[in-house]
Amino acid sequence: MIYFDNSATTKPFKEVLDSFVTVSSEYYGNPSSLHSMGGQAEKLLSQAREQVSQLLTVKPSEIYFTSGGTEGNNLAIKGSALLHRNKGRHLITTSVEHPSVRAAMEQLEQEGFDITYLPVDAFGRINVIELEKAIRKDTILISIMQVNNEVGTVQPIKEIGDLLKKHPTILFHVDAVQSIGKIPFSLHENRVDLCSISGHKFHGLKGTGALYIREGVRLAPLFSGGNQERKIRSGTENVAGAVAMAKALRMTLLKGEAGMEGMKNIQTVLRQGLTEIEGVQIHTPNENSAPHILNFSLKGIKSEVFIHSLEQKGIFVSTTSACSSKKKSPSKTLLEMGVPEALAESAIRVSLSFENNMDEAISALAAFRESANQLRKVMK
Repeated sequence: MIYFDNSATTKPFKEVLDSFVTVSSEYYGNPSSLHSMGGQAEKLLSQAREQVSQLLTVKPSEIYFTSGGTEGNNLAIKGSALLHRNKGRHLITTSVEHPSVRAAMEQLEQEGFDITYLPVDAFGRINVIELEKAIRKDTILISIMQVNNEVGTVQPIKEIGDLLKKHPTILFHVDAVQSIGKIPFSLHENRVDLCSISGHKFHGLKGTGALYIREGVRLAPLFSGGNQERKIRSGTENVAGAVAMAKALRMTLLKGEAGMEGMKNIQTVLRQGLTEIEGVQIHTPNENSAPHILNFSLKGIKSEVFIHSLEQKGIFVSTTSACSSKKKSPSKTLLEMGVPEALAESAIRVSLSFENNMDEAISALAAFRESANQLRKVMK
């Protein structure tokens, strides 16, 4: 079995599963309880927060545990908008964001906010000059994903951060769900105020995540309840999940440059091999792209048909975002990049992790070629 759908979710590290089981079975007290079991759980939660903050080079008080990227994005965007709506009602994002960002923006539009959706070029990248032109006196938040989850394009986060140094009242939110552990990233150097991450994208568990909130930044909470996570995210904390996520993040970042280089080498081999298959068009740019995502189309072959053909050979890839893959409509990201609808309907996403190897890439290429030839014969 070859698993090339890591942008949808990754396989948890064994050590991560072990830590989750241990905490769940032995330290299952509620961290808000006054007794010793609650105290043990609270200590583990604090240690996990400390570990995540050290790994991201921020303060423990700036880390808030969430259930994942969708909650983190919603909390950052809606929490900023609701708290600062008296200062302004204008937000800026891109036309190729993850559904959790786009849907949050659309909901705010219904509440009277004004959203600017920046277009992208043929490589899926925004223009910082256009972003600067879009800024208004009533702009309160800019939300940009660092790595596109479908094509792997890296947005100019540093340039945006430098630009926003001239606009200190505008909050800058970065969706880093697809970039943590895949490309180097500094929250402070890039002038980031809010940043979302999701544990299951770096070999942690589903239902775990964190939101970085820079010290001094205030948000309106979305949940009402027991005031956990310093009143920002009410609800009994998932202690075992937080501990497991901290371990997954540490193990992922320890692999560092070597892991990134390995994925890049595999991606290069896949890219070269795909260009030799008839009818293939690659959408992931050569430059300003992450090492773990490769998006391509097979002209004349529907993506669902190709995916099921590969599945029969034990190879697992995907179409678009996992949150959108069951929809029949073509990728909005590809359409925004100017890809014709017919090609967008044939798009395939291969996404790697540190666990993949070159032998898998070579075997997958052979299967890609075989499936493409078989399906074309059937179609004739």
